[in-house]
Amino acid sequence: MNSTQSKLQGRKTIRLAAISSALLTALSFTTAGSVSAATLVENVKGYTLNEAGELISFKNLVIDEGKVLALNIDKNKIAIDDTIDGEGKVMLPGLIDAHGHLLGLGANLLEVDLRESSSAQDAAKMVADYAFANAQQTWITGRGWNQELWSDRAFPTAADLDKVVSERPVFLTRVDGHAAWVNTKAMELAGMTKDTQSPVGGEIIKDADGNPTGVFIDNASLLIEEYLPKASNAIYEQQLNAAGKHLLANGITSMHDAGVGRDVYDFYLKEAVEGDLPVRIYAMVSATDPELSTMLGNGTIRDEDDFLYIRSVKAYGDGALGSRGAALLAPYSDAPHQHGLLLTQPEDMTALFTTVIGAGFQLNYHAIGDKANHVALNEFEATFESIGGSELRNRIEHAQVIAPDDLARFASLKVLPSMQPTHATSDKNMAEDRIGKDRMKGAYAWKTLLDSGIALPLGSDFPVELANPFYGLHAAVTRQDRNNQPVKGWYAHEALTVQQAFKGFTLDAAYAGHMEDTLGTLTPGKWADFILVDQDIFTIDAKDIWKTEVHATYVAGEEVFSK
Repeated sequence: MNSTQSKLQGRKTIRLAAISSALLTALSFTTAGSVSAATLVENVKGYTLNEAGELISFKNLVIDEGKVLALNIDKNKIAIDDTIDGEGKVMLPGLIDAHGHLLGLGANLLEVDLRESSSAQDAAKMVADYAFANAQQTWITGRGWNQELWSDRAFPTAADLDKVVSERPVFLTRVDGHAAWVNTKAMELAGMTKDTQSPVGGEIIKDADGNPTGVFIDNASLLIEEYLPKASNAIYEQQLNAAGKHLLANGITSMHDAGVGRDVYDFYLKEAVEGDLPVRIYAMVSATDPELSTMLGNGTIRDEDDFLYIRSVKAYGDGALGSRGAALLAPYSDAPHQHGLLLTQPEDMTALFTTVIGAGFQLNYHAIGDKANHVALNEFEATFESIGGSELRNRIEHAQVIAPDDLARFASLKVLPSMQPTHATSDKNMAEDRIGKDRMKGAYAWKTLLDSGIALPLGSDFPVELANPFYGLHAAVTRQDRNNQPVKGWYAHEALTVQQAFKGFTLDAAYAGHMEDTLGTLTPGKWADFILVDQDIFTIDAKDIWKTEVHATYVAGEEVFSK
């Protein structure tokens, strides 16, 4: 155990003692009617869930040492040394994104953003403009292209980029993170030729003559990615700061980081010890990292201020639906020769599951296609029968297309479906093409899964989708995009109520990260992480939820963002 880990693990007892102290103080306040000097947040229209998941309202809140002491207090009966005027705004708990990529978001904010591109040529122009403005960069990187939103719906090519940037390598990640688009210079540096074979779990798109076109699917993108400039703590600092500011401005105070390698693991430990993490991070260690066994051997890590908790592993089952990398039980409806890709091979799954779960770590398995979900559920079931571990709140990340017979297995196995509502509204233009109407019975099935009796943690998968959680709340409730399409909602029978969606971004997300003891609600003993917003999401027309603006964000009672 290194010195950084010793510091964090040594602080764990202090954290637990602090929570107990806060709870005892709150209880004594309730019975005796007085507390020590505290901060009062008043003049708010507050909402939170209680521990039973019921929605409650309040008009004020008392904070002491960064934690909530009580709600709805007669301020004339307590000693107050500070007051925060909420100015009549709506107060909500800080929202939790249960699946995102923190430094990936930071990188996205610091590189060319292709999300709004209307064609390959339009994207190439964005790249050219960025390259001109960043002449010092040896590689031009970007993210966000999506050929499904372009009129021809065709994959782009290296030639599209060569016309605008040919002297420097270009590496552009698809919006879902499961494909890369590069120029000829990048392929030359990586030694790509017509003789280069696609790796297991990946595909090099080639033309009629067998030459790489410039698009690399899933594991094939690693053939180029390994030549990118190596990350450093200085780069991580820039990414962390950019992402942190963005999340706090959008009302997110905590997030689950889906897949961190040893270098980021060490960076987060350093930042936690130095008190420099801007948001709370529930980190999932990457199952593909060569030092996985070392990180498992270090055990779980939770710092006293709850800014870093490491007790889970992210594994990778398949690719994405848009790039036809999601693994399906039957062929793609619009590509009968394709079944998608399994990134973790079936013969490797037992060792992975028993190693991670046997170490006491929660296993969070990326599965989008119905085959990937099916084999994951099978492996969870076999592992639980063999060594136990169902109490670890293991998860399937995305759980996007599920065979109808497998839907009830999530609840019976206690495997949490960690889902992202805006994936549905982004995918609605292509999902039926990919899998056909019959398989849509088990696709994006939020309400069916919730009604089966399992918690439903929600997130965005940023930077695949935009991080704004109100976009996710809106999509979950309306099953519409922000242009109110389709008019009656897309497979609207799977829509959630506002309260259910709110629970997914608060209490259920905290539960999925084993942090419901300190996060997810504004109830006594928990951290005073809250936001002040401009409208009441529980009373307005659901179509306007996405327009909600955050005016202030507080973490542990301290203001960290103000509009």
